[in-house]
Amino acid sequence: MAHLCALNGAPGAVVSASHNPFFDNGIKVLARGGLKLTDDVEALIQAEMNSILADTDHAPRRPIGLDVGTISTDETGALAYIEHLVTTLEPRGLAGMKVVVDCAHGAATPVAVTALSALGAEVIAIGDDPDGTNINDSVGSTHPEALCAAVIEHGANLGLALDGDADRLVAVDHLGRVLDGDVLIALFARDLKERGQLSGDAVVVTVMSNLGFHRAMEAAGISVRQVAVGDRNVLVALDSEGLSLGGEQSGHVIFRQRSTTGDGLLTGILLADLVRRSGLDLASLAEGAVTLYPQVLRAVPVADTSMLEANEAVTSRIAATRDELGAQGRVLVRASGTEPVVRVMVEAADAETAQRLADDLVDLITRTLG
Repeated sequence: MAHLCALNGAPGAVVSASHNPFFDNGIKVLARGGLKLTDDVEALIQAEMNSILADTDHAPRRPIGLDVGTISTDETGALAYIEHLVTTLEPRGLAGMKVVVDCAHGAATPVAVTALSALGAEVIAIGDDPDGTNINDSVGSTHPEALCAAVIEHGANLGLALDGDADRLVAVDHLGRVLDGDVLIALFARDLKERGQLSGDAVVVTVMSNLGFHRAMEAAGISVRQVAVGDRNVLVALDSEGLSLGGEQSGHVIFRQRSTTGDGLLTGILLADLVRRSGLDLASLAEGAVTLYPQVLRAVPVADTSMLEANEAVTSRIAATRDELGAQGRVLVRASGTEPVVRVMVEAADAETAQRLADDLVDLITRTLG
């Protein structure tokens, strides 16, 4: 949708639960040209919706009869997107590569195999049988276990795990090991820098990126810009400085000169191309690229996420945790933007410390906000 909106200079809307179960479906609105909406425009839309819902004294302000309009289908939309993906590598292709792709029973199902096959890859698909309710169910970027097994079973060069709306990518090397967005962005950044294509010799990531990623980029002579969680924030930072690469640990990767948003399938194609050009396997490429600090991520169900910042006991404990970690770790506690949970992230030099401090915060949040 983002590509078609950019191609046609039109706005768009996507029914999507992103990486969540189908019952979390909402509407993702794209501005004219395929960009995500700004906060102020989203607030105006929400206010208008609230106004319509609250208007109980008058007839609903909606069209009736012939004014409702018509529904049409653009049969060429998917083909235009596939052509966009295929031309990304011209004149190169992916001949000789065996790839397993996990479509998460989602949006990539009708296009992933076609695009990868058109590039010459041998493709095995899993998570490619959507029934309307199984999207992201034990498959996709948040559940890569089936992909790990499939890569080993088929002797594939690599595996690509997309999420339901296909804007994320998590990769699996030929040994069945999962590589998250931090590792992928590090590989892309180093490759682009070596080829003189990394604008400003800088990348944009969010506060969730591992401390090991920051140190790896420093060693490679690449500057890191850090923004709040959300690929939209990454995009704003890229555009404000004219940078070319950014993304999130979760697998959103934005190649700004190629796309207006994170695109998991595009990322997967470019990753396969990087592996093929290097003459190495993905495991060898990733070895030593980033030494990740032990990181514990927890999602804590709460009654009201808006109460997080007002809870003095929690904010005091977060400050104390940061003091204990010092420069050898990080802590981030934030309200989820998609679910009624508080997300807790703790990094430390050793796994035991990270787990202990995360458990401590989760216990406190559960008792005070759960």
